[in-house]
Amino acid sequence: MAADDIKKASPPDSLSNSKPVDEDALKLAEMGYTQDMKRNFTVWSVLGVGFSLTNSWFGISLAMVTGINSGGPALLVYGIILICLISICVGISLSELASALPNAGGQYFWANELAPKKYANFASYLTGWFAWAGSIFTSASVALGMGAAVVGCWQLTHPDFVIEPYHVVVAYQLINFLTFFLNCYGRILPVLATCTLYISLVSFAVILITVPAKAPTHESAKFVFATFINSTGWPQNGIAFIVGLINCNWAFACLDCATHLAEEVPRPEKMIPIAIMGTVAIGFVTAWFFSISMMFSLSDLGGVTNTSTLVPILQLFYQAIGNYAGAIVLESLIIATGIGCLAASHTWQSRLCWSFARDRGIPGHQFLRKVHPTLGVPVIAHGVSCFIVACVGLLYLGSYAAFNSMVAACIVLLYVSYSIPVVALLVRGRNSIRHGPFWFGPIGLLANCVLLAWTLFTIIMYSFPYYYPATANNMNYVSAVYAVVIFIIAVDWLARGKKQYRGQTDRKEAINEMVRKASVVSYRPGSSMAGPGV
Repeated sequence: MAADDIKKASPPDSLSNSKPVDEDALKLAEMGYTQDMKRNFTVWSVLGVGFSLTNSWFGISLAMVTGINSGGPALLVYGIILICLISICVGISLSELASALPNAGGQYFWANELAPKKYANFASYLTGWFAWAGSIFTSASVALGMGAAVVGCWQLTHPDFVIEPYHVVVAYQLINFLTFFLNCYGRILPVLATCTLYISLVSFAVILITVPAKAPTHESAKFVFATFINSTGWPQNGIAFIVGLINCNWAFACLDCATHLAEEVPRPEKMIPIAIMGTVAIGFVTAWFFSISMMFSLSDLGGVTNTSTLVPILQLFYQAIGNYAGAIVLESLIIATGIGCLAASHTWQSRLCWSFARDRGIPGHQFLRKVHPTLGVPVIAHGVSCFIVACVGLLYLGSYAAFNSMVAACIVLLYVSYSIPVVALLVRGRNSIRHGPFWFGPIGLLANCVLLAWTLFTIIMYSFPYYYPATANNMNYVSAVYAVVIFIIAVDWLARGKKQYRGQTDRKEAINEMVRKASVVSYRPGSSMAGPGV
């Protein structure tokens, strides 16, 4: 029904004032949604948003100290390869679903479409909340890294300055506020996304060439490729390696970002998979070569891990360049890349919030689902998401360990949100849905199984303390983060969501209503199909 019926209901070509029907809008109408966002993005700008957010080499630079302490160079070199293979499977799983069911809701929409009708609403609701919570924690972790980098640059040039938590939080809030405004103008977002892609790649190239070239000494190939360092206190090197994988995994997180721009790019069934898989490919190349380059350029490992700047990569730059100015210039490139990363994260979290609100998945949905008619973005959803990120940042004042647990939480919650629709797909049968142009058959099935196995692995292993023995100051509080998120979901579901959430049945009724209105319009002399959603 739906799209074909709407096509049939379109006004005859003989009408002089008739307008061409938007094929992408018709497909969206078939899903029960109107075309509220303008399709301003191209495949390059969507790739720009996707890679700017994932930005693997940048992620490695921010969390390098975790990798060095939990495996050393061997972890970074081989951990990135392992996580890249996992990410290829994640990317294939997401790309297949995005190609078959392109929708800004992404994984929560897929869960609702694929799960058994009895469980569809709750599965979709759960997925949407996990995805949105994961996006909030991602933005918070990126903003913290940027805040620490800015304060670290000041400390490098003022050795007597002692960094306090509130210094980092103030910088955190200022950067979060700046990137909020960057996302308030829909017309500039595609240009901004493309620019941040180039800024990231240029910054990567400059650092990759400059640091090894200026480093006074270089480590041996044996140190880079065959040295394992365990400074975690864990007696088992395997546990230390797994704990350190969080660093590599964070650098490849958020691969679903492009899927939530499906209603802002033409032919999303083709463009979104290209952006997802392109993000993985560029991410691996940049992250792997960046890690090798930095490990060869180390001259004082202890100085990097125990730096008073609290920014190991900045200290590494200083060791290599030999002066404050050069180190700060290189760190400024990382900060510029990070601002683009945070801007992309804000785009992602706002689209998640807005699309989820369309289906009444969040309290205040009647406001959060609105798109500003002039700015062309969901300003309220964007503002609320950024406000929550600002509040989360205040936790750093109380506990550094508690805040760091959100890095693991953003990884695992996103994996869980990917796994729910994949489980529903496998239960239903991979061949029971209409395939999109991006479909891998048996390889896709293998990718689905790897995603599910890895999700289960991370739920368990990423809950381990970073250091042993665990204390209140170094404990991994990610289990507490899960508990808070699940508590919020349970309360909202029982109080409101169970009755209000819009699922398959409501959407089908909306489709029927669209078809009925389209049929009426088609018989009205001089009418056109220019209405929203059609």
